[in-house]
Amino acid sequence: MLLGESRAVVRPKLRRNFPDNAALKMSRQQDEQGVVLTAYTSNSEALSAISCKEQTEFPGASRRTGQYNVQRGKAAGAALGSSSGKAPYQRCSSQDSLDEQAMVDYFKEVEIIQRSGDAETQEDLQLKVADEGEQEEAWLMEAGLATLFDESASDGEDGIVLLSTLTRTQAAAVERRVETLKQTLRKRNKPYSVPDVREIFKPSPASQSKDEAGSTERSGSSKQEVGGLVGNGAGPDAPGGGADSETDINLEVSFSEQALIYKEGLKVTQPQNEADDRLPDFKVSQDKTGQTRVGDLSAEDMKKVRRLVLIEMSALFDTCGIEVKAHKALKVKVRESGLFGVSLSTLLEQDQRRIPGTKVPLILQHLISHIEEQGLDTEGVLRIPGAATRVKAVCHELEHKFYESMFPWESLKQHDAASLLKLFIRELPYPLLTVEYFNAFISVLKLPTKKQQLQALNLLLLLLPEPNRDTLKALMEFFQRVIDHKDRNKMTLNNVAVVMAPNIFMCKGFRSKISEQQEFAMATGTANIVRLLVRYQNLLWTIPKFILNQVRKQNMENQRKMNRDRAVKKLLKMMYDRERASNKQESNAEAEGGFIRVQAPQFSMVSMAVQLTEDLKASDVLTRFLSQERTLSVKRDDLCLYEMGGNIKERCLDEETYIKALLELNPTAEWVIKSVQH
Repeated sequence: MLLGESRAVVRPKLRRNFPDNAALKMSRQQDEQGVVLTAYTSNSEALSAISCKEQTEFPGASRRTGQYNVQRGKAAGAALGSSSGKAPYQRCSSQDSLDEQAMVDYFKEVEIIQRSGDAETQEDLQLKVADEGEQEEAWLMEAGLATLFDESASDGEDGIVLLSTLTRTQAAAVERRVETLKQTLRKRNKPYSVPDVREIFKPSPASQSKDEAGSTERSGSSKQEVGGLVGNGAGPDAPGGGADSETDINLEVSFSEQALIYKEGLKVTQPQNEADDRLPDFKVSQDKTGQTRVGDLSAEDMKKVRRLVLIEMSALFDTCGIEVKAHKALKVKVRESGLFGVSLSTLLEQDQRRIPGTKVPLILQHLISHIEEQGLDTEGVLRIPGAATRVKAVCHELEHKFYESMFPWESLKQHDAASLLKLFIRELPYPLLTVEYFNAFISVLKLPTKKQQLQALNLLLLLLPEPNRDTLKALMEFFQRVIDHKDRNKMTLNNVAVVMAPNIFMCKGFRSKISEQQEFAMATGTANIVRLLVRYQNLLWTIPKFILNQVRKQNMENQRKMNRDRAVKKLLKMMYDRERASNKQESNAEAEGGFIRVQAPQFSMVSMAVQLTEDLKASDVLTRFLSQERTLSVKRDDLCLYEMGGNIKERCLDEETYIKALLELNPTAEWVIKSVQH
């Protein structure tokens, strides 16, 4: 049911323009319970556009600074209406499902987008489905396993280490793609050096017994034997593949392993579209070693995370019997400077020259800030569009004045700013969710449970390039702040989702290849995906513990290899090794004696001894540091305690991390306080 809003009924027939000059006509009838969708037919008539009531032009320009915070202006709305100034329909107070009344807003937004004439000179994104075998090669390369089909690849040693950490479902995903590639090359009569999958994964007696065991055993002790959960993420008391409650999220066991256990349990459910207040409150049990969020790890460890996540995501879809075909984008000519129609990487290069460290395009930051400062209580914010001609004029003005800090922000109307924000998303030359993973996002709702859908979204977000991931996160946080004011602005989670879904998913290259019937079918699905991204964003932008445990194991294996190499050169490095061993023994002795030593070289502090107790948290260490260094001007929120070395390169710790529990997981870690950039 759609949380609620309107007080009347939609017009009996609502027609939509589509790229192939067909139209959508939805006949709707009213009964005591609200509005019901009764028909969907194709119509090729020319349709009249709904007129937009024009408003006054901008007040005079004034000089602006190019900072994120902007001055408050007077809120103004540009309502979509008929020539008489009345809204084409009013909204009712009934709570219909997302498939019914909410979809009226979706296709209304589609109409607005089509009439706006976006990117008149921009070339459509050209998409290509990978040839047979080409997709498997690309997948193996991205997973860091190119050596499995190309002996000259440079990832040989790393690939071997990676393979040693995989779970059985992850290993099955690799096997499947290697075997497919092998068969493809055989069909083409091409020479190949793809190894036999039996040589890649030689099953241990334990794994063989697991394959022969029944589903009851698999859901029990066999979960602890799953290859790769070394670290030890899943101990004897860890919850099983399916947690006790349907709303408990288990981050310690591979998602694809959980899906396999669920599948073997013969549980069958059909995903449903719940209203705002019916989406379940998923819970994550507290992990004493701390939660790891996107941005907490070093670039080197994130590279390992991404490879593992790609394999895990594929294993999850494979386990559920869902095939996802990846597209690839052919290069198109795009703008190399400016604001709209420019790639995220180009935008960030421009912005970082002005403000180093910028992670979200400055123009998007300014638009969000302006909408919020104008007031989020305005009814229909994000839904009611600005006047099309004025939005186009403002877009042109921004292009010329934004970086010169000359744009008159105080004259920008709130609904115009919201339209510009949506225009910015649509004008990106490549979709925000990327061409490569666009189909995977669409396929998420094919997974049988809401929990598995969230797990897949979690993995997909980790696969996005950093600029896309950071920009999407900023948008989702903004949408949540809009929803927080729903009592006044009438924008519930469902309302925001249906309005923003076509802006996020309406990629021209995709829309030109689907029929109007397919687009109609996709409408509800894409809106539901946006609902999940907004509703569960605190869960989705995290790195599952089982993935981090696999990274730790890879680092341990690499460390052993380095130690073996050192042994060969020990005559040259004997002094260095002795000094390093001495330092580690001293550090371990301190830990065993009840203390840890914390360093803060960035703040000229050599070290600080902190007593190690069962209850010592990262937050306690930071409090102790600030109490000793009172002359520092740094804020508490700008500090982080890092776990460094041992089986991790670098990790910014959640303040609720228990140090003793983490020390057991990484005994040789060092502890360093550094400032962080938000």
